[in-house]
Amino acid sequence: MNEILQALILGIVQGLTELLPISSSAHLNLIPWIFNWDIPASFDVALHFGTLLAIVLFFFKDWLKLIEGGYNQVVKKKASFEGKMFWYLVAATIPGGAIGFLLDHFIGDSLGKMPLLIATALIVMGVILYLVDKNAPDKTDYKNMTFKQTFLIGFSQALAFIPGVSRSGVTMTTGRLMGVDRESTAKYSFLLSTPIVFGATLYKFKDFVLNIPFFVGVLASFIVGIIVIKFLLEYLKKGSFKIFAIYRVILGLLIIGLYVIR
Repeated sequence: MNEILQALILGIVQGLTELLPISSSAHLNLIPWIFNWDIPASFDVALHFGTLLAIVLFFFKDWLKLIEGGYNQVVKKKASFEGKMFWYLVAATIPGGAIGFLLDHFIGDSLGKMPLLIATALIVMGVILYLVDKNAPDKTDYKNMTFKQTFLIGFSQALAFIPGVSRSGVTMTTGRLMGVDRESTAKYSFLLSTPIVFGATLYKFKDFVLNIPFFVGVLASFIVGIIVIKFLLEYLKKGSFKIFAIYRVILGLLIIGLYVIR
């Protein structure tokens, strides 16, 4: 029963934190550290699979159009926005995926066991997110993003190997830095996460333990993920990333305080 409850809590946390720019890796490493839970490293990827399903379902029509457009652009030589964006996403995924694979091979999960590193990353990226978002102009939207913008956003994913940086956080920050409006940079960040998380799921699948806690965690992260995607896209039509930046800094300071006390 304890394992099922732990899986439920971590699944809810994953659904909330993976898609908001507040770092799921930080939360999934910190919660077991705080409560002394023994969670296998592969369970982190299993929970990401739940949010992957949420993204695929939410953007299912978008992905169908993107894949069809990408196919038509190469095979039928028929240009379209969807075809262009599909190949932009492919190109943008390569550097982040390659670097992430190498870092996982040589570093593994060791950084997740460093609370002070996680706290520092939360604070530093929170400040950067706030400053960039506050001062960045809205120069372009999703349908007018350039190859340079999409590629640099994808390349920035490599920094997410540091727990606390946040894949969505660093890609949304880079998108804002490149002049992409908030809603568009969030949508592109969600789409961009799909191939990376899918690849990680396949790579780690052999380590999954397909028991009740596994399915509880995946289902929880899936349901909460759907809700969070809808919320964030609506919120960013008028709101900013300020609240998430503040949360990151506060959480980072709390972790440092707890570390010192311990």
